[in-house]
Amino acid sequence: QVQLVESGGGLVQAGGSLRLSCAASGRTITSYAMGWFRQAPGKEREFVAAKSRSGSSTYYADSVKDRFTISRDTAKNTVDLQMNSLKPEDTATYYCAAQAYGRLWNDESYDYWGQGTQVTVSS
Repeated sequence: QVQLVESGGGLVQAGGSLRLSCAASGRTITSYAMGWFRQAPGKEREFVAAKSRSGSSTYYADSVKDRFTISRDTAKNTVDLQMNSLKPEDTATYYCAAQAYGRLWNDESYDYWGQGTQVTVSS
């Protein structure tokens, strides 16, 4: 079993940047595919980005492609989400998740979740 803790959220102006970090404990992140999801008030949780278990493949939602970058540090056992050119519509609670098997863009395929970190982008 793995425990996930997100950090790095906050308030930023449109066009700014934030870097979210997800610290894993209990098991190494190389045992899982790792994903980031977000949920805005009144909306369903949506896929943002994911990295395969091998680390060789990454996937992004169209809405964040070319602005967000997912990366992992196996030595630190962390997965980061670098968010650039932020927009007000990126405002949401961001969740880190770990998956043993399944479709990387499907939140129902993920087994473990962090508590979330709030990102607010002002216009």
